Amino acid sequence: MTETISSGQIAKETGTGKDQRLRLVWATGAILVALTLAVVLLRLQRLSELPPRLYNDEGAHGVDALHVLQGEHAVYFTENNGREGLIVYAVALTTSLLGTTVLAVRLPTALASAGTVFVVFWLGWLLYGRDDDSQQDTPWLGLLVGGAGAGLLAVSFGLMVIGRTAYRANFLPLLLSLCIALLWWGWRQRVWWRVALAGLCAGLLPYTYIAARFAPLLFLFFGLSLLFPWRWRKYATEDGELGTVAYHSTRLLSRIRHELPWAGLFVGVAALVAAPILVYFALHPEDFLYRSGQISVFRRGTSQGDPLGALLDNVWGHLLIFGFGGDPNPRQNLPGQPLLNPMEAFFFWLGAGISLWHWRRPQNRLLLSWLVVMLLPAMLSRDHNFPNSLRMIGAVPAIYLLIGIGVWGTVRFRPLSRLIRATVTLLRLNRLKNPASPTAGNSYIWVNDAASAPVALGLVVGGLILVQGVLTYRTYFVKWADVATGIEQLYSTQWQELSQVVNARTAPAESAYLIPSYTWHHSFEYLDQNAAPAHVVYLGRPNLSEEIVSTLSAMENLSAVNLVDWHDDSGANWSHYETERLTVLLGKYGRYLGSDEYPAFRMHTYADVDLARPWAFFDDLETLSVHYDRGIGLHGFALAQGEEQLASQQQKFYLKQSHSLWVALRWSTAPGLEIDYSISLRLHDAEGKRVYQGDHVLFRSTDHAPTGGWTAEEEVDTLHLVELPVELLPGDYELRLVVYDFESLQPTVELGVWEPEKTIARLHLGEAN
Repeated sequence: MTETISSGQIAKETGTGKDQRLRLVWATGAILVALTLAVVLLRLQRLSELPPRLYNDEGAHGVDALHVLQGEHAVYFTENNGREGLIVYAVALTTSLLGTTVLAVRLPTALASAGTVFVVFWLGWLLYGRDDDSQQDTPWLGLLVGGAGAGLLAVSFGLMVIGRTAYRANFLPLLLSLCIALLWWGWRQRVWWRVALAGLCAGLLPYTYIAARFAPLLFLFFGLSLLFPWRWRKYATEDGELGTVAYHSTRLLSRIRHELPWAGLFVGVAALVAAPILVYFALHPEDFLYRSGQISVFRRGTSQGDPLGALLDNVWGHLLIFGFGGDPNPRQNLPGQPLLNPMEAFFFWLGAGISLWHWRRPQNRLLLSWLVVMLLPAMLSRDHNFPNSLRMIGAVPAIYLLIGIGVWGTVRFRPLSRLIRATVTLLRLNRLKNPASPTAGNSYIWVNDAASAPVALGLVVGGLILVQGVLTYRTYFVKWADVATGIEQLYSTQWQELSQVVNARTAPAESAYLIPSYTWHHSFEYLDQNAAPAHVVYLGRPNLSEEIVSTLSAMENLSAVNLVDWHDDSGANWSHYETERLTVLLGKYGRYLGSDEYPAFRMHTYADVDLARPWAFFDDLETLSVHYDRGIGLHGFALAQGEEQLASQQQKFYLKQSHSLWVALRWSTAPGLEIDYSISLRLHDAEGKRVYQGDHVLFRSTDHAPTGGWTAEEEVDTLHLVELPVELLPGDYELRLVVYDFESLQPTVELGVWEPEKTIARLHLGEAN
């Protein structure tokens, strides 16, 4: 069983006088030094190296910061699903001081994460450094709760990973815990400027992270709870019997009038600071609801028709994070590792139980309310990352202070308390037996002090935190770093390699970089300092010539183009086949100068670019009429190698081994076609043996729609690459075509012939006769 923490016990154990104050100063200093060492080693060391390069969201903060430095100000930035502005302005400040670097993006949030550790220590001391019932100071209790909570927070692996990444959410626990610390300090001592500073911190919360929108509920619930004493008192009824009453309404009204000016000061300052973003959301409610609507647990796609079941599953999944399950996202955790290890989980659940048992104490009600309210953002939202430790980050200070309470509750456990006192007694006796000891007769030694039990427990807890810190350090800088090398695709490190190469090149402003990609990467945009513009070209469509012309024609005096050709293993989620489609086109518009090789890509350079030069790859097709039985028809084709279209005057195309073969096909579909077709291009030798096969989905050029979405009888051109095997021997070959249903894999056959395979060209590998 546990002992009740009484004011008498606390007063007895804390001691009095100058010696006691000196010990408190030394203990506080030791804790602060240890916390500083922990955050420097775990939050700030090698910050520009790990995580590996910048994640796309981090780069987006940097791009918005550059816009701010150019005079484009906003309170809410709408790109990338919308972002509150505090992180953007913080990154703008560090960028102005450090330049466009990885460190400039990550330093503000890393410092915020580190600052949260110290504020949690201060808050624990404020909340539990004085006993409300006896009105006596309980400094050892405050130091233990705050020190244990802050220490374990400092060495938490999951929160270390989040703190080292430029997540705007890192500002939420810092400002929320600082707000509550100032509010508690100022309200208790009736100091107006402290309450005003608390209001300032509260007003900054809406500029941090979407989960901060739940903070007003915390202030409201806890503020209302303070209006009541939560203690029943006896009173005499008219007939002389005893009854109980919680509070008289007249006293409640008096208390409201007494507290109203302070509440008005806090709310007024908070509203004034938050007014710009509140006005913005009032004028743009769609921005306020956009992201929350995407990830709501009640969204039809998430709940699958069972909102209550989805909610309960979400709540249970996030409760398991306290010792039993973990965030699967490697950018936020070692996948699957619980937020709290078994020791921390034990102290957390014990602390929560103690706080619930002693719920009448306002400190305990505050932490329990804080925990419940700030877990709601995670429990009410869900996507592919589940459970999500980032969305519950607002509850982190409460979680670790409850751990501190659990630590204190452990020392109050009678057998452990007796063991500590027995150990202290033995140490004291050993010192008395050795009067020659340097500390014999010294009134400052801790073993002679009544506060020996808390100090001994503090040393034990400090040792456990030290061990946890070493494990966290090794897990992150060794184990997680090894995992990170395997998830470079997640961090898109190839984009930052590209930015380094581009920044080092001396390309003139009249040149341009073309980067094949499905989407733009903000980290490259932030880090790119080259004067030559860079353009992303989405090449998943067949209309490549239009893509190139529309991209480059806007530039004046264009003289050269540098084409990025991603390696297939670079993590760019892009194949060499798609980039080679671009090289065919650029070869038509410019003169190829050569290529430079890099680890993640190669760079092709083209000079004398002339966009007015006609490119006729699709304009000269061989007539071919093939009608299939399931509503699709083939009307023409063309073949090319490199920059030249192949001629077929002798009904045979002559190939070179050194170039791949391009095949252009022209299609149409019947009305009402709902089938998405793919094609299989097959190369057969003179004996009929298949030596190559390549399958491709048919897409329309304008909107990348499959055949089921084409307009009836519309002619659509598609372009496909046939990679000639390097071991292919000279001789005659046939290029055959099969059209089949993408979903069922069933082929369609040619009308009148009733065969699925159609020979569309005869080829000869080698020199023409």
